[in-house]
Amino acid sequence: MPVLTRFVFALALLPIPLIGCNAAPAPSQVPRSEGQPSARVAKTGLDAARMAQTVAAAERLPRLRSLLVLRDGETLAEHRFNGGPPLDRPVNIKSASKSVLSALAGIAIARGVLEGAEQPVVSVLEADAPANPDPRLVQLTLGNLLSMQAGLERTSGPNYGRWVTSPNWVRYALSRPFVDAPGGGMLYSTGSSHLVSAMLTRASGRSTLELARDWLGGPLGITIPPWPRDPQGVYFGGNDMLMSPRDLARFGELYRLGGVVGGKRILPAEWIAASWTPRTTSPWSGEDYGYGWFVSEMGGHPVRYGWGYGGQMLYIVPSLKLTVVMTSQSDAAREGGHIDALHRLLAEGVIPAAEAGAG
Repeated sequence: MPVLTRFVFALALLPIPLIGCNAAPAPSQVPRSEGQPSARVAKTGLDAARMAQTVAAAERLPRLRSLLVLRDGETLAEHRFNGGPPLDRPVNIKSASKSVLSALAGIAIARGVLEGAEQPVVSVLEADAPANPDPRLVQLTLGNLLSMQAGLERTSGPNYGRWVTSPNWVRYALSRPFVDAPGGGMLYSTGSSHLVSAMLTRASGRSTLELARDWLGGPLGITIPPWPRDPQGVYFGGNDMLMSPRDLARFGELYRLGGVVGGKRILPAEWIAASWTPRTTSPWSGEDYGYGWFVSEMGGHPVRYGWGYGGQMLYIVPSLKLTVVMTSQSDAAREGGHIDALHRLLAEGVIPAAEAGAG
């Protein structure tokens, strides 16, 4: 009996009810990469009993809307909770958009649209720089923006409202005073991500939406609807992108597979490695951060993840060939323990189920 069939059959025999879940999942549409090296994995599939316990725990989280688990490119679990939308309907992935934006930056560098992570921001956005800028502005690089080390005063948190109601988001972000040197401590700021979107737009002469559809949507077979833009028409960089849970999982598979899907190189492997290299540490979560990705360890395994407000999560566990998506209510108040609960679902539920495998 195939692994997936054994898993679904075993779930059907368990006494724990899977209330509000989808029918048995279909295989992922993302092809596996040919010749992609990976860590040795002793087991395949997911242990049915452990996954049933994980789903039962997930059902007790009122904000959770979906849980998808892919292993080695095969969708082994798909569940909806609390009236969540269909898994192929685009939802707001909030700041998980920053991981997508990082991918676009990496592709832009590979295509010669941008010069590299060390490219000065003002080399592209000089027209929007202040008339008499702080000398440190010329030191600010694309990599500093992606790693949240711009040094500029944050536009997130208490400063967010003033920024998004300003007449020119790019100029506002570039005009913030420096509170640290470029490359210094982590200052999580969506204004920094928006400057990346502006760089992509100005350097390519195309909108960030066009680039996302051309460079990611088509090759991955995913749908990327329009999302909000600033007053000058630049698509919001690092927030409010729309992607279905299934499509977010396909995007995650691109990273798990080292940038090659269906035998075609979409994203440079070197960019993935650079994005997953710790560059700074969050003062709030204590987690390391690379280029648009958090770098951590959960359940004894290295984990890389994108994190959007409210609990829009994309986890990659390379050593177990896992891609895991969790989406949540996006307009709830501050998490209040919800993010920790999602981390536990992975660390204490999905990872042990993968370690045990289907056998």
